[in-house]
Amino acid sequence: MPTLEDDDLVFRFPSIEPDAQFSISFMRTLRIPDTDQTYFLPPGLGTFPLRHVEDYAENLPGHTLDRGGVIMPMWQAEAMWMNFDNDGPEWSDGNSMETGYGLPVAVKIAAGKINAVSGESWRPGLHRDPQDYVVSPSQPWLDGFAIEKGVIRQFVAMPLGEGYSVEEQLTQNSEWGGVQISVTPLKTSVWKRIKESRRNAMLMDACMSMCCESAEMGLGAGGRMHQEIYEDNFALEDWDWEATERVFVSLIHAKDWKAVTGEAARNEPPTAKDYTEAGLPWFDYYAKDLAALPGSAALAGVKSIANVFTDKTGAQLVGSSDIQIDKPVVLAPNIPEPRPVRSSSGW
Repeated sequence: MPTLEDDDLVFRFPSIEPDAQFSISFMRTLRIPDTDQTYFLPPGLGTFPLRHVEDYAENLPGHTLDRGGVIMPMWQAEAMWMNFDNDGPEWSDGNSMETGYGLPVAVKIAAGKINAVSGESWRPGLHRDPQDYVVSPSQPWLDGFAIEKGVIRQFVAMPLGEGYSVEEQLTQNSEWGGVQISVTPLKTSVWKRIKESRRNAMLMDACMSMCCESAEMGLGAGGRMHQEIYEDNFALEDWDWEATERVFVSLIHAKDWKAVTGEAARNEPPTAKDYTEAGLPWFDYYAKDLAALPGSAALAGVKSIANVFTDKTGAQLVGSSDIQIDKPVVLAPNIPEPRPVRSSSGW
């Protein structure tokens, strides 16, 4: 069962590898301009706080309690990315060309039960054609919805029910919101094979009573960003579907965070313009030995939050003008510096 440790979701599979663990951090970041320009990776600005749903049962709606998992605050139009971290033995598999630290896992990410990689509705298991998951550690992070080969649209929080979320645009409903995650480890037999075939390699270390008044959030599609989503080099049958763990992350508007938890919400992040004018770095990541997925046609057809805002108001969303950035800092599997950092049955 996943645990919550220092604002990380931690997954362990002791029957497969006693010392290995996989964790997901939700990183605060800059919202990149929502224009036709494709930007490089923004930095991490610290983690979002996560709290157990059951600890605040009296302040949350019944459907949130039924889904279980954790709650997380986000400001309207705030962006985030998910950082993946595998801890455990070093390994290298000459057959699959995979290499890394810790037990490899297949990670499915959905927003409002719309898969962020394939654009399809959530369904159990792992699938190819199209691939609907990423593999960690070869995929060190995920910043948004895969819209085309090498390009994503940034995850950006917006109030649910106002037409901004990807869920609402593709299903015409605002039922779920939040983020849904499942993590599937390799089968024990495959993991043993990999450990037995270790060889020297350069390895990557990428790094409510009041309840009805708290605004629930969904994820919309923000600006365009350079990011490849890599093909799975393992066989589909290598994954232990029966060992899958999953978590529902309910998003709450940060203005309501204190009313729900008693904790003050963190300040809104700086704008991309402010960050760039301060001379701070942007990043790029390239893994030349891994093939990238083509992206989802369904997700490519989704309107960005800036376009929805203009359709609704006739105005331009603040922060949607292009900015000029310097050459990015390159991160790669052979440059082992991490990207810097400035469950229930009800779903």
